[in-house]
Amino acid sequence: MPLAISTHFSFTAQQATDCLLQFEAADIPEQRVLSCETTLSESAHCVRVPAQDDIGERFWIRAEGAFEVRYEAKVGVERILPDIASLRRVEPHALPGATVQYLFDSRYCAADKFQSFVEAEFGENEGGARIVAMRDWIAQHFTYAPGSSGPTTTARDSFIERRGVCRDYAHVMIAFARASGIPARYVSGYGPDVTPQDFHAVAEVFLDDASVPGGGAWYLVDATGMAKASEIAKIGVGRDAADVSFMTSFGLVDFHGQHVQVERHGAD
Repeated sequence: MPLAISTHFSFTAQQATDCLLQFEAADIPEQRVLSCETTLSESAHCVRVPAQDDIGERFWIRAEGAFEVRYEAKVGVERILPDIASLRRVEPHALPGATVQYLFDSRYCAADKFQSFVEAEFGENEGGARIVAMRDWIAQHFTYAPGSSGPTTTARDSFIERRGVCRDYAHVMIAFARASGIPARYVSGYGPDVTPQDFHAVAEVFLDDASVPGGGAWYLVDATGMAKASEIAKIGVGRDAADVSFMTSFGLVDFHGQHVQVERHGAD
């Protein structure tokens, strides 16, 4: 069933300020944008550029004064969903070059800090079975608590506090996977059952692709349990939240808030 997506956010820039925006669902093989209408306030500069790993696009804008974004879309998700627990790890030396960056520590995900814990807690599992065990551990030991974390909260902070929001769950999942030698990246997306409705964050891990001998593929993992992989519309991917924020300003702006609504199109 397609997803109906509606997004609105606004801000004010007191002087000319460059901003990078990424909020549209990506049109990629695993999901198709069936219809889309994006409305942006007038600005001195506005151009689309490819986003990380060529998943989706970003807008470079140069805004001054009040700026508003409105986005309406219908997206059909057609993702292949294997049993992750049955998938093997792709050994590091056999990884495609593009995945290697997702083994390294990043701003919010210092994987090297978790190596001892991950080996002690999940060492009896390998590959996809370890990913499932880590996802379930986070789900069982963390409390979803809006307002409990902020833009500087790291995976280590969240691990100590044992609470956070989707962004924090994703960062811990990513750090655990990387500490296990499994490439993991951050995915921003839309999901119909996310509560409260907002831009949603999940992890994505690179494992064996059973349909392609010697191949591998990316698989979504949501430790919050709020979004099914079959119903997540990807916006973009990155090393962590810093790479795929819906809005990054290179100067001071007054943000007025956002509204996100995601529904199954045709649902009662």
